[in-house]
Amino acid sequence: MIIAEITVIPIGTKTPSVSKYVAKAVDELKKLGLKPELTAMGTIFEAEDISLILKAFESVHESVFEQGAERVVTTLKIDERRDKKGSIKQKARSVTSVSH
Repeated sequence: MIIAEITVIPIGTKTPSVSKYVAKAVDELKKLGLKPELTAMGTIFEAEDISLILKAFESVHESVFEQGAERVVTTLKIDERRDKKGSIKQKARSVTSVSH
């Protein structure tokens, strides 16, 4: 399983709020059959195939332009591990299990 985090920042908009852009981006991920998890600084999701991650990146990026942003900065982080299976929940459990 590949875990990804995407952050999209619209620039050249009339308001400093990015909520509507992020909401549309999350909708785009759902349309692709993904299960996005919104965080305060980005949105995480997982997929079996890198091509779906890259398609999600393109869909999110374009969705912000479609809403009228003049410039868009989109960041994608990919965590792919091939030696064993993993997931967002498994990764979080792994960290909390070693916390004191």
